[in-house]
Parts: sequence; C-alpha cells; structure tokens
Amino acid sequence: MITCPICPHHCQLTETTIGICGARTEQNGKSFPLNYGHCTALHMDPIEKKPLFHFHPETMILSYGSYGCNMRCTFCQNYGISMIHHQVGTKMTPKELADQAIALVPQGNIGVAFTYNEPTICPEFIVDTGRRIHEAGLINVVVSNGFMSPETLESLLEVVDAFNFDLKAFTDRFYKEMGGGLEPVKNSIERAARQKHVEVTTLIIPGENDSPEEMEALCQWLASLSPDIPFHISRFFPAYKMADKPPTPPTTLKELEQIAKKYLNRVHLGNV
Repeated sequence: MITCPICPHHCQLTETTIGICGARTEQNGKSFPLNYGHCTALHMDPIEKKPLFHFHPETMILSYGSYGCNMRCTFCQNYGISMIHHQVGTKMTPKELADQAIALVPQGNIGVAFTYNEPTICPEFIVDTGRRIHEAGLINVVVSNGFMSPETLESLLEVVDAFNFDLKAFTDRFYKEMGGGLEPVKNSIERAARQKHVEVTTLIIPGENDSPEEMEALCQWLASLSPDIPFHISRFFPAYKMADKPPTPPTTLKELEQIAKKYLNRVHLGNV
C-alpha cells in the first residue's frame, strides 16, 4: 500500500484499488495515473470560455479533457466524465496532442488548455505535453478546482502559463460537503498567483454560497493577494444532483458583483 501524493486526500492505494479521483492506482510502488493520455473531449475554444479574460484575449486555444475528479460536486456540469471510475476516451500521447496543437496554429490556436474534468489529478500528462508545447513556442493553460498538493502544483508551475481556479465557496462546510477542502485551494491560488497569471471563478448557488457576508470575506482575501486578480462571478443553472434547484436570480448576482467591486479591480459577471 502506498500513499498517493497528488492531492490532499492522500488516498491509500494498492494495485487493486483506485483513488477517490477515479484515475490513480498503485503500480511498481508508486501512484500511477490510469487516465494518462485518455482524451474524452478535444475542442478549439475562445480563451474567454476558460474563462480567461486577461490572458491573450480574443484568441483560440485547443482544449483537452480526460476523466476523473478528486471532488464530488453535486452541481457538476461535466459529471459524465468527472465522476466515473473506469478508463474511457481515446488514447493520445503528449506528442500527438502537441502535434495537433501545432497543426491548428494557422487557425489561430495559441496552445493547449487542460480542462473539462479535473486535470491536476494527472499532472504527469500536463508536464509531458506542456514541455512539448513550450518547445513549439505555444502556451499551456490549466482550469482547476485547486484541490491539489503543494508538490503537484510545483510540478505544474514548470510548464503552466495561466490558471483559472474554481473557488467554489469560502466556507469549510461547503467544501467538506463537496469532498474537498478550502485551505488547500486557497494555498494553490496564493502560490500560483505569485508566479503565473491567475484568474478565479465562483459559481453562485442559491442558498449555498450566495450570502453577502461570504462574498465579502472571499473578495477581501483575494484582494489581499492582489486587487488585480480577475474574478468571475458565474450563474448557477440546474445540473446533476442539483437539477431541482432554480437558477441563481440575476438580482443576487448584481448584489454580489457590487460587493466584489469594492475590493477587486477586474470583476466579470457571466450568464445573467
């Protein structure tokens, strides 16, 4: 049995068990990524969809997704690939993904975004691909829940040029209910923001993380890192196990936007 070092769950793995993320097991005495190179989604997207509004705006980026996630958000929009515990998708090598990204440069592609599922549960693939992307003069983006170990983040900082972190709430209660933890996510955001371009997104869910007090605390903390960190406030729509919950009222979003603007210089409101 070994302890997986990839995220704060530190799952105890054997060759016959799979971690909480659904994508790692024990092999030859180490934590092994079963989802390495398994591609479930590959699309050219505007970089603003990540969302990254202040990093190479008005460009396109090849977006790659695999399967698995180390959290269990009941509102997940990509649960079809994030919540599974078996291998799916078409296998790709880092070279094949990098070659595809390079081939799309004439169509405006600037690199690769690792997104859709939780990409940081397989940092090996990001690093292996990311090095090839950099050799070609292109960029790497990671869209993440931020729930990773410091060691995983340090490995990613070698190749990742920009992050969008999904800061799901600002209470321990909410994170525990969703199978994660607030402090590790805060640590990831703080560390990455010292070295890379970082933007942060919070999905506002009625009755869960929509109080003015919580938004005040979140934005005060984010501003303590830098008031120039772009902050995206997103609207919840019914999904997965929260299919019976109504969409976030636009009035709530507008109220929270005004609170955020007291502390942050780059606040973006989406899907209102």
